[in-house]
Amino acid sequence: MHAHQPATNCLPELHQSILVVEDHEDTRASLKQLLELSLGAAVDVAENGDEGLRMLLEGDYSLVITDLRMPGLDGIEFVQEIARRKLPVTMVVLTGQGSIDDAVQAMRMGAYDFLTKPADPRHLCLLVERALKQRALQDEANSLRRRLADKHSVQNILSKNPRMEKIFELIGQVAETSSTILIEGETGTGKELIARAIHEASSRSRRGPIVAINCAALPETLLESELFGHEKGSFTGAAGQRRGRFEKADKGTLFLDEVGDVPMAMQVKLLRVLQERQFERVGGTETIGIDVRVIAATNRPLEKLVQSGTLREDLYYRLNVIKIELPPLRERPEDIPLLAAHFAQKYRMNGKCPELSPETLEVLLNYSWPGNIRQMENAMERACVTARDEVIRPANLPEEICEPRTSNPPFLIDLSRTLTEQMSELTSAFEIRYLRKALKRTRGHVGNCAKISGLSRRSVTDKIAQHGIDRSGFEAEE
Repeated sequence: MHAHQPATNCLPELHQSILVVEDHEDTRASLKQLLELSLGAAVDVAENGDEGLRMLLEGDYSLVITDLRMPGLDGIEFVQEIARRKLPVTMVVLTGQGSIDDAVQAMRMGAYDFLTKPADPRHLCLLVERALKQRALQDEANSLRRRLADKHSVQNILSKNPRMEKIFELIGQVAETSSTILIEGETGTGKELIARAIHEASSRSRRGPIVAINCAALPETLLESELFGHEKGSFTGAAGQRRGRFEKADKGTLFLDEVGDVPMAMQVKLLRVLQERQFERVGGTETIGIDVRVIAATNRPLEKLVQSGTLREDLYYRLNVIKIELPPLRERPEDIPLLAAHFAQKYRMNGKCPELSPETLEVLLNYSWPGNIRQMENAMERACVTARDEVIRPANLPEEICEPRTSNPPFLIDLSRTLTEQMSELTSAFEIRYLRKALKRTRGHVGNCAKISGLSRRSVTDKIAQHGIDRSGFEAEE
C-alpha cells in the first residue's frame, strides 16, 4: 500500500487514535504504516477480536478497523460486542468479496462502513478521514452533558467561545458594583440571560428582585407609567395608585431591554433617574428615592443612534459605563454542539434525552442562525418533539435550517451604518455562496471553478482562503 497525501482538513490535531484488528500480520503492519504516514494518527494493532476488545476497554480509541474473518472472537461477534457495550468508537469493517452479506450485517449492528479486500489505499484513507470527522462530532456531543457545570457555564449560560469566557469573567468582576451596564447584541443572543446572571452573582439577588421591561413594546404614555408608576386619577383609567418598575426593583436590578427605542421625551426623565436615583410617579408630587442597579440592553449600537440624533448623548454616556458586547451565534461555532445538546436535554421526551446524529450536527454547524440562540432553542424543541428512536436527524429540524433559502437572502437595511459598509458585507456573503455552489458542482476543482466564475485560478484560490472555505469537503469521493 502507498500512502496518499493527507487532506488539508486532516485531523491529527484532534489526537484521535485508531485500533486495527487483523489476524494477518502483513496486512496488520501495512495498515498501521499507511494510516500513520497518511493521516498522522496514532495507530495500535490487535491480532484477534479478544485482544481488540480488551484494548478498547482499557484504551481510548476513536476508530476501530476490523477484519470480519478471524479465529476466536470473529469480526461479527466483535462488532456485536462493541454495540452491546455501547463503546464510543466508530467501526469500519474489512471483508472479502464473498462476505459482503456479513459486512452489511455488521453495518446493521452499528458499523460505519465496510471495504472489500484488498482495500484501495486512497479509498481507505478517505473513508477513515470521514469517519474520524464524524467521530469527533459525536464525541463532542456525547461529552457535552458532562461540561454543563464546568468553566464553560455561568448561571445556565453555556459557552466555550473565548469572547464569551471573557464575558463570564467580567460578570464576576462587575457583579458587586452598582455601575450601570450596557449589553449590546443581536436579537436572540441572550442579553436578558446575561443581565440575570449579573444580578444572581451579586448580593442584590438576596436583597431585591430583577425586574425587566421591554422599552420597545410600549407606547410613550404607557412606558412612563410602567417605569415610574402613577397616582389615582392621574389619567383616564388610573383607578388607583400603582408602583412602577423602578419601585418594584428597589434594592435589586432593573433590566431595560431595547433601551434604544425609548422616545426622546422619555429619555430626559430616564436620564434624571440614572443621575439622581429618584423620581415622581405620574400625576404625583412625592419624590421617591430608590437603590436600583440598572442594566440596559440593545440590539443596535447606541453610538450609531447618537450619531443619527435619535438618542441623547448624555443618556448614552450614563448607560455606557460598562459595556458587554455579545457575539452572535454564527461567530461562536464551537458553542453550536454545546447548545444543541443542552436544549436536547432540556426538551427531552419521556424522560429520555435524544442524541444528535453526526449529520444533524453538520447541518447545525453550517447554518448561519440569524435568530441566534433563541432560534436554536426553538429548533431543538421541535426536533425533540418529532425525533424517533432517541436520535435527532436533519429531517427533525425546521425546513429553513436544513434547506436555507439562497435566493433573495434577508439583508436588513440599517440606516445607522454606511452604505459602503453594508455593501461590503452583502458582497462577501454572496461570494461565499457562489464559491460554495461552484465548488460543489466541480467537486472541489479550483481550475474548473475558475472557468465557471470567470475569474483567474489565483483569484479563486485567494477568495477561498479569504472566506475560510474548506475545499476538501467538496472533493470527489471514490
